[in-house]
Amino acid sequence: MTERVIATDAALELIELLKQRHGPIMFHQSGGCCDGSAPMCYEQGDLLLGDQDVRLGEIGESPFYMHKNQFNYWKHTQLIIDVVDGRGGMFSLEGVEGKRFLTRSRAFTKEELEKLSRE
Repeated sequence: MTERVIATDAALELIELLKQRHGPIMFHQSGGCCDGSAPMCYEQGDLLLGDQDVRLGEIGESPFYMHKNQFNYWKHTQLIIDVVDGRGGMFSLEGVEGKRFLTRSRAFTKEELEKLSRE
């Protein structure tokens, strides 16, 4: 199965730590403004989702969302959520850990895009 969003091993380790400390979590790909274009991590339910938010999948058994207007720009790419040292967005849970989530991406192949369009 082709997934729209995946996570590196380092990101999955941090996700597990955050779930142990905070309970269920969720992600939303920020579209800019205060925190740039970072994947933001919240306790599940702390961010109110709207009917314009698209669920891309799950990483570390945690849902990952993006606004549909932003999705239109990213729909041809697979998001790869990674972790780097440093402080990210002040609203994202990982900030106090001295780490921040980072979105990398790669373009889907023609075959992957065709498969996604059938799913």
